[in-house]
Amino acid sequence: MQGVRIVDHPLVQHKLSILRDKETSTRTFRALLREMATLLCYEVTRDLPLEEVEIETPVARMKSRKLAGKKLVFAPILRAGMGLLEGMLELVPSARVAHIGLYREPKTLKAVEYYFKAPSDIAERLVIVIDPMLATGHTAVAAIDRLKETGVKDIRFVCVLAAPEGVDVLRSHHPDVQIWTAAVDERLDAHAYIIPGLGDAGDRIYGTK
Repeated sequence: MQGVRIVDHPLVQHKLSILRDKETSTRTFRALLREMATLLCYEVTRDLPLEEVEIETPVARMKSRKLAGKKLVFAPILRAGMGLLEGMLELVPSARVAHIGLYREPKTLKAVEYYFKAPSDIAERLVIVIDPMLATGHTAVAAIDRLKETGVKDIRFVCVLAAPEGVDVLRSHHPDVQIWTAAVDERLDAHAYIIPGLGDAGDRIYGTK
């Protein structure tokens, strides 16, 4: 699918299979999601710009490479997006964090904002929006709309699972935003759950259902 990068690394696919299993415990689900986040973060940051710097090793001076420009921002969509945040921060501990609070209105399935907090200079940084599931796409679109209102121009979206419907909605509203995911599943059911999916990611992370 155009604009979608499926991370098919064997470790990602192995962990995804365990995440999908309904018998997987809350504790294991949470740990695996964190591990998945680190692996997905590795892929979404693969092309970050580098600059040459001079350093001194214990035996000699040399020219080496470090990340160029301002550090990136992770923007988890509350609440389920928090399940991915720590795994990504393990790989990029200096990253800033923006929190976007959205919930899906049960009848219309539209996203409603209840919280937004971001670094003051977020418009100057690469922002990676994170949410385990891309289902209808409405929440992702609302989050990216909100970020663009603050002036952000460089945005990427990372999820564990996506539905074709959600991909179409996100790409139609924001064709400039690339998507990284472990899989694109078959479809949404009548209740907007991804099929075959893995259930409600938030409930499985926090044991609330």
